[in-house]
Amino acid sequence: MEFDSNKPIYIQLADCICEKILSGELSPDERILSVREYGASIGINPNTVARAYERLTDTGIIYNRRGIGYFVSPDARKVVMGVERERFLKSELPAILRRIELLGLDINEILKQ
Repeated sequence: MEFDSNKPIYIQLADCICEKILSGELSPDERILSVREYGASIGINPNTVARAYERLTDTGIIYNRRGIGYFVSPDARKVVMGVERERFLKSELPAILRRIELLGLDINEILKQ
């Protein structure tokens, strides 16, 4: 995994797990790697993974079964979809629309592509 130096690693890890949920690579109630396993597999500190898992737990995307591990929540895809749509509409779409306007592009022309 390659990291973006402009974004905290724990957020990038959480985003990666969310992408896997949206793509169907991770299914509801599926066990995910432990903090140590995940850290070792990508060569980062387990504390960083723990922060990512805490972020995902706080938003209801994953849950912890004490002594067993972390699992994808049954409604994780729905939660991730809502969070990602909100982020897209508030952050990414305005920048895209501004760029379209600056370049003098016609939205209908773009949609035909």
